[in-house]
Amino acid sequence: MTEVAGLTGVRVAVVVSQYNAFVTDRLRDGALAALTQAGVGADRIEQIRVPGAYEIAQAARRAAETGRFDAVVCLGCVIRGETAHFEYIASAAAHGIMQAAADTGVPMSFGVLTTDSVEQALARAAVGPDGKGWEAAMSALELAGVFRRLDRADAKGTRL
Repeated sequence: MTEVAGLTGVRVAVVVSQYNAFVTDRLRDGALAALTQAGVGADRIEQIRVPGAYEIAQAARRAAETGRFDAVVCLGCVIRGETAHFEYIASAAAHGIMQAAADTGVPMSFGVLTTDSVEQALARAAVGPDGKGWEAAMSALELAGVFRRLDRADAKGTRL
């Protein structure tokens, strides 16, 4: 069994947008490195590829609804262009992920970059601890631990 920040046997879904893959692949690699370093085995991580940032929340919700995952890491990249499309997609992704987490009760982290340029996106997609993929994975694990502690306290009728 895997031991992660007080979590035994934690299972994590990593939902990754294929759009802007030159950035999102790095976010994914950072998230996987963080999960591995935290002790989550590869057999306890499921990668789910989706077309773009807009579809991340839909896949994250469906993954959470299966009951197989303790946390969902959401990774994508939206780079500002010349039209308002950026605002719509960035807003839909953020709101959709938050709504999916609230509705399912499964922790979901927001690792969707919303940048003004390719250079900004690449700077935030470092594979190590300074990257947003790493940060999103660690946030998801930490929140899964919080949820487990809350569930245990609730089951015992105690306070944290």
